[in-house]
Amino acid sequence: MLIRDVSAAVVRLGLARRKILVAVSGGLDSTALAQALHLLAQKFSLKLAIGHVNHGLRGRESDADQAAVRGLAEALGLAVCTARADPASLREGRSSRDRPTPQEAARLLRYRALDTMAREVGADVIATAHTADDQAETVMLRLLRGTGPDGLAGIPERSPDGRIVRPMLRVERAEIRQFAQQQALRWREDSSNRNVSYARNRLRLRWLPGLAQDFNPRLLRAIGSLAEAQREDSEWIAAQVEREVAWRFAVEGGWLRIEAKDWQATPEALARRLVRWALIECGRGRDVSRVHLERMLDFLRSARPGTHIELPGGLRLERDAVNFRMGPVDPSA
Repeated sequence: MLIRDVSAAVVRLGLARRKILVAVSGGLDSTALAQALHLLAQKFSLKLAIGHVNHGLRGRESDADQAAVRGLAEALGLAVCTARADPASLREGRSSRDRPTPQEAARLLRYRALDTMAREVGADVIATAHTADDQAETVMLRLLRGTGPDGLAGIPERSPDGRIVRPMLRVERAEIRQFAQQQALRWREDSSNRNVSYARNRLRLRWLPGLAQDFNPRLLRAIGSLAEAQREDSEWIAAQVEREVAWRFAVEGGWLRIEAKDWQATPEALARRLVRWALIECGRGRDVSRVHLERMLDFLRSARPGTHIELPGGLRLERDAVNFRMGPVDPSA
């Protein structure tokens, strides 16, 4: 039952007696989340407000979504904040290397806008309506496109800073639809969700239903359990990485100094994460593949003083007499 699952998530996430901005698009999932939290508000002393971001990507449909969210907020007696965001604004004038995808741009602007709204209404957490279906789609897409173990951790129930929470991440969409029908809720259908030119939609509409029918009717739960287990492992490993980073790396004059000792003895899994951390720290995490990670790690383990390699994104890794340094090939970049 959805109310039971969301209630358990409220306890697990420590949301009782807190003010929550509920991100509502107007679709099924977010409308159901707003209703569920509203029903639980008295029990857990929740203070709620609704936030909506209009990307304007579907013209009149987007404006109708915004109007529907305003209507929902009025029906529930909740304050509502709305904002407009243009994903194209983050893509214009950037090179292909630095330009986010339309989806990435929309996501970034959406969370920025929601964070601003949360501050305006005094909410310290933002609740989004990600579901078990979203979790399965994310994990499967990463697996199909190629990912490491950390990618299998999927979507976290809580963001690292605790600002974003996802109370329905363990709830399947079929259960959400049943709840919405029982509550006589009205929601908007996003026409783009039927567009099979998007890989996520093909996965949702064609592949996952077939896998569930032919192999495992509890497929969503199985993938969710995998993601949860992998996230626990990844969080433990992240703590080890953080300790290693503290003594291996230091920023010096726009360059990253890297301690030269012990790379040969460092376990492969830890070494790869340290190398990826260094690339992200230098702003080039998107540009590298496994081949680049291996090349960089091989250099850290065997380079002679006075040698260097060049990496994607205009980075240079060099070995001096004592340590390594990594930074831009063009110092003015």
